[in-house]
Amino acid sequence: MIIHLDPGADQDLVIEQAKSILLRGGLVACPTESFYGLAVDAANESAIQRLFFLKQRDPGRPVLILIHSAECLRKYAGRIPPIALPLIQRFWPGGLTLIFEASGRISPLLTGGTHTIGIRWSSHPIPTALTRAIQGAVTGTSVNPSGAPPCRRADQVTAYFDDKIDLIIDAGETPGGTGSTVLDVTRTPPEIIRHGMISQEEVEEVIGALRQ
Repeated sequence: MIIHLDPGADQDLVIEQAKSILLRGGLVACPTESFYGLAVDAANESAIQRLFFLKQRDPGRPVLILIHSAECLRKYAGRIPPIALPLIQRFWPGGLTLIFEASGRISPLLTGGTHTIGIRWSSHPIPTALTRAIQGAVTGTSVNPSGAPPCRRADQVTAYFDDKIDLIIDAGETPGGTGSTVLDVTRTPPEIIRHGMISQEEVEEVIGALRQ
């Protein structure tokens, strides 16, 4: 099912519909700051398994999660290093994913066996509204078979997956570009695992030199 979310449309009705789908283990595709993302309830093991099967994703590859406030972080991070706090204040909501030690709430599927979890508060209103609606985290992986280019438009999502996604929220074309920067704050000093929206220079302005 595709819902076209035009400017000025009632987003609350769409979010309520998406909430119902997520809470019963469904898959929802929605726009983010860069590409379309594939959201499932991060507390639903069968939904996570379905996501991995759909994307043909290697179970050894972790999947990041999205939250709707900095306060939510304590549910999912087993430990929050002090160095993460100025980064959260400066870059959340936004394009910085931080890797933390995973709390006991996190499915081992999402950690890929690493015992760590990537967490981000998105600056895009739709995924943030989804996490707020279910009062929990959703997955933030891109909508594409593993190794294939990510989607910037809803029609690209359907071209990949046809009707295998329960709901596609079509809010138009996304900017594309790069995904979020992924920074591992479990290491001292922290290390960039994936370069993206937030530059190394911007991060180092906040916390100093990173691991090279």
